[in-house]
Amino acid sequence: MDAQKCEYRVIGRGEASAVIFKEKTGAEVYVGGVDLFLQSKPEQPSSVIVSVNADHLFNTSMTLLNYGVKSLLIEKPGGLELSEINQLHCKAESFGAEVFIAYNRRFYSSVIKANELIEKDGGVTSFNFELTEWSHIIGGLEQPKAVLSKWFIANSTHVADMAFFLGGKPEEICCFTAGKLDWHKNSAIFSGAGIATNGALFNYAANWESAGRWSVEILTKENRYIFRPIESLLVQKRGTIPHVSVELDDQLDIDFKPGLYKQVECFLSGKTQGLCSISEHLSRFPIYEKMANY
Repeated sequence: MDAQKCEYRVIGRGEASAVIFKEKTGAEVYVGGVDLFLQSKPEQPSSVIVSVNADHLFNTSMTLLNYGVKSLLIEKPGGLELSEINQLHCKAESFGAEVFIAYNRRFYSSVIKANELIEKDGGVTSFNFELTEWSHIIGGLEQPKAVLSKWFIANSTHVADMAFFLGGKPEEICCFTAGKLDWHKNSAIFSGAGIATNGALFNYAANWESAGRWSVEILTKENRYIFRPIESLLVQKRGTIPHVSVELDDQLDIDFKPGLYKQVECFLSGKTQGLCSISEHLSRFPIYEKMANY
């Protein structure tokens, strides 16, 4: 927030995390959580960024909306259940508030550059993506069972959102799942295909029981754009074999967490066209649940 040159206050819950935060940033932290902080009836902030753990995103955001906050940027996924996202959407509409979900990969320099190139090519004709998670690591994370059991929503939607943001909003989709993990009972292997509202065909896959990684590929009539890893951009021109690296203006992704600076800049400036609105997220949420077999 210092880089954005704006006044801000940091609200935290635990003393230990507050100490670490202050050591790293120099910023003071109000300890005790949002509920305790609001009891002092502070002046309503113009905007709030909610970045608590996934299982607390919904309650914290609802508390802020009920207090009268009119502009929220909530860490993905905003909530773990469709009912929670629906409540956030309804509350935002009734209170006249703007609520966005922080899918920062939309603001990677690789994605911004690809959008420019795709437009020059005449648009997307098809796309595919992989959402494999490293289950041997994730199963050992200190995460609540409620979050792990909805890990596709809590984490994998980063890739799906980026793919649909670049390739097109899903209109029809057919999904298949198989397998299960100790911490993710509903599914472990994922496959599906569909058509986007722009007419582009798409397919996806993931196998959390095997090897893999996150990746997205966007195809136009002229080129295949490859994000593998997501932060990079390769291009394969029609009629050629090599994957050529695309030069990126990515200094902000180097200086800050990739995509974070531009995402926050858009939110604070009010130029929110590229952000994921709560209404867009609500329309996409049932598709994510279908993909994960929830």
